[in-house]
Amino acid sequence: MRIYAGGYISVKAYIKNMLRAAAPFDLPRLFAALADCTRLRLLNLMNGREVCVCYFVEILGQSQPKVSRHLAYLRRAGVVIARREGKWMHYSIEHPPDRGAAAILDATLASFASDRQMQADLVQLGKACCRPQRFVTLQDAPIPVSLVGQAP
Repeated sequence: MRIYAGGYISVKAYIKNMLRAAAPFDLPRLFAALADCTRLRLLNLMNGREVCVCYFVEILGQSQPKVSRHLAYLRRAGVVIARREGKWMHYSIEHPPDRGAAAILDATLASFASDRQMQADLVQLGKACCRPQRFVTLQDAPIPVSLVGQAP
């Protein structure tokens, strides 16, 4: 979570960060979030990148409200953050502050490398990013941004 950006301190992010530090991590909620195939596919698509919700809708073939509900569940579980840019909502993975929960999330993300469906989703994301004009829902959509090597 970025508290400081462009010379300004986000009070909302600061308060949220302080509340998270004080409260124990909700491990049952994390396991519940990881117990759904759609949410796992969303995490796979976000792994190492920030992705606009329109790409999730296109790749998963599900409605925008359904995808948004799953993303909200992941946000409540403390593993996903959202950022608005104009009319676009961008989502990325945020590792939990709890070491055990972070290890569980890392192991889950690592397991996607051997799953056919997860790899097929990544191929589909690559195609959508290279040729967004092929997908009607992706017209004028921002290309997913890799988060590798960026400062938190």
